[in-house]
Amino acid sequence: MQYLMAIDAGTGSIRAVIFDTLGNQISAAQKEWTHLEESGVANSMSFDFEKNWELACTCIKESLNSANLSGEDIVALSATSMREGIVLYDKKGRELWAVANVDARADKEVKYLKENFVGIEEEFYQESGQTFALGALPRIMWLKNNRPEIYEKVANISMIGDWILSRLSGVIATDPSNGGTTGIFSLKNRDWMPEMAKKVGLKDDIFPKVLEVGTLMGSVTEEAKKQTGLSVATKVVMGGGDVQLGSAGLGVVELGQAAILGGSFWQQVVNIKSDTKPPKNMSVRVNPHVIKGQSQAEGITFFSGLVMRWFRDAFCDMEKLEAKEKGVDVYKILEEKASKIPVGSNGILPIFSDSMKYGKWYHASPSFLNLSINPDICNRASMFRSLQENAAIVSSINLDKIKEFTNIKIDEIVFAGGASKGVLWSQIVADVTGCRVKIPKVTEATALGAAMAAGVGVGIYKNIASAAKELVVWDKTYEPNMANKKVYDDIKIKFEKAYEVQLKLVDDNITTSMWKAPGL
Repeated sequence: MQYLMAIDAGTGSIRAVIFDTLGNQISAAQKEWTHLEESGVANSMSFDFEKNWELACTCIKESLNSANLSGEDIVALSATSMREGIVLYDKKGRELWAVANVDARADKEVKYLKENFVGIEEEFYQESGQTFALGALPRIMWLKNNRPEIYEKVANISMIGDWILSRLSGVIATDPSNGGTTGIFSLKNRDWMPEMAKKVGLKDDIFPKVLEVGTLMGSVTEEAKKQTGLSVATKVVMGGGDVQLGSAGLGVVELGQAAILGGSFWQQVVNIKSDTKPPKNMSVRVNPHVIKGQSQAEGITFFSGLVMRWFRDAFCDMEKLEAKEKGVDVYKILEEKASKIPVGSNGILPIFSDSMKYGKWYHASPSFLNLSINPDICNRASMFRSLQENAAIVSSINLDKIKEFTNIKIDEIVFAGGASKGVLWSQIVADVTGCRVKIPKVTEATALGAAMAAGVGVGIYKNIASAAKELVVWDKTYEPNMANKKVYDDIKIKFEKAYEVQLKLVDDNITTSMWKAPGL
C-alpha cells in the first residue's frame, strides 16, 4: 500500500495527515501555534519560522508513529496553508522575515498607496481580484520603511505552505491559488505581475517560479530527512491555498459549482473562468483556483463560527452541563432547542459580520437588535437560532453578489466545515438560499485536497478534478423549504437596512467596529 501525506499550516495550528490512495485518513498529528505581536508594532502578527518548523517536524514524526509507518512508506507529500501569510528569503534561501495572514501592521502603507497612487487599488484589483486589505504589497512596503536592513537582503518571497515545501525540498516556488492572494498576480495568466511592485517603488525581482498544483518539485532532502523522519525517496509536490484545496477536497472542481465553508470564518466560493473580470464595485474577492483555467469568486463572512463559540461559552452553561450528562456535543443540545423556535427567531436581528464589501471593508459593533424582555420569546434558544440564520443570510447576500457579476445560476451548494455537522444549520442554509445543500462525508477536506495534489505529482491520480470525483463521498442532502425562503428574503432586507444604520454609529464614533481593514 502507498501512502500520501498532507501538511496543513492553518492560522491556529499545523497538522500532518496521512491518507491511503483511496482517500481514507490513516493518521493525523496536530500542534497549535501562535503568531505574536511584534514589540512596538500595533496589529502585527509575526510568523516564527524557526519554532514553527520544529512543530511541523514534530507533527510529521507523530503522524508516522501513529500510523506505524516509516518515511519510506510515504510516496509523496504536499502542503496547504492559510492564504496571505508570506515568508521573505535572502539570496541563499534563508528566511529573513515572515507574517501570518492576520497581520494588519501596514495600515499607514495602505493609506499611502491609496492617497499617492490614486486609482491604483482599483487597477490592481481588476488584474488580481485582490485589494490592499490582505495583500502583500503594503506589508513589503512596511518592511522597506521600518526594517530597511532586512528589506535590502530580500531576494525571494513565498507563501507559508510554499515555505514548508521549500524546507523539505530546497526549492522555493508558489502556486496560483496561494500566490494569487498576495495581489501581485494575474488571474488570467496565473502568474506574477512584478510590474505592480515596481510601480509602487518596491523590488520587482523577488518572485519565484509559479507551478500549478500537483507539479512535482523534487524529493525530500537529506537534511529534511534527519529532521522529519521522512525518506529521500519521498516526492515533494506543489500544493495550494487552504480554501481552494479544501474546495477540491469537497469535490468543487467544475465551473459553476458553489460551496459554503463553515469554519471560524465562513467562505462562500463559486468556480468561474480564469478570464472573468472581477466586479467593478470591488464587492467580493476573486482568487485563482487549484484547477487550471478556473478562478473562484469568494465572499467572506467574519467570525461566524467564533461568534457561536463565544455565545456558547458566555451564555450556555446549562446546556454544557446537559450535554455532559448525555454524552453529546453541546451544539446538538442547542440545535434541538433552537429547532422549536419559529423561522425568523421571533424577530431577533444579530449584528456581527457584514456582507463582503472588499473595497471598503469594516464591520459594525457586535450586537443583537429587536430583543424582547419576554423570556418565552427571547431566550438562549431563540438567540442561538438567530445566529445560525444570520450566518446563512450573510452567506446568501455574498452569493447574490457573485451571481450578479458572473451570471451563474446556483441551484446546489456544498456545505462543509464544523457548521455542516448541524442538522438545523444545514437546513437553514438550504432554506435561506433556496438551494439544495449537499454535505460531504470527508472531515479533512483541506488535507484531502493536499493529498490529492501529492498523488497527482506522482501519477496516482490523473489530475485534481478526477481525483476529487474519485475520492469525495456524499453523506446527506437537504432540500429547501421555499415557504421558509420567503420569510428569510424579508429578513435579509431588514438586516441590510439595519446594518447600514449600525455602520453609521461606527462612523460617528458612538460604537466600536468589530473589525476594520488596514488603512480605513
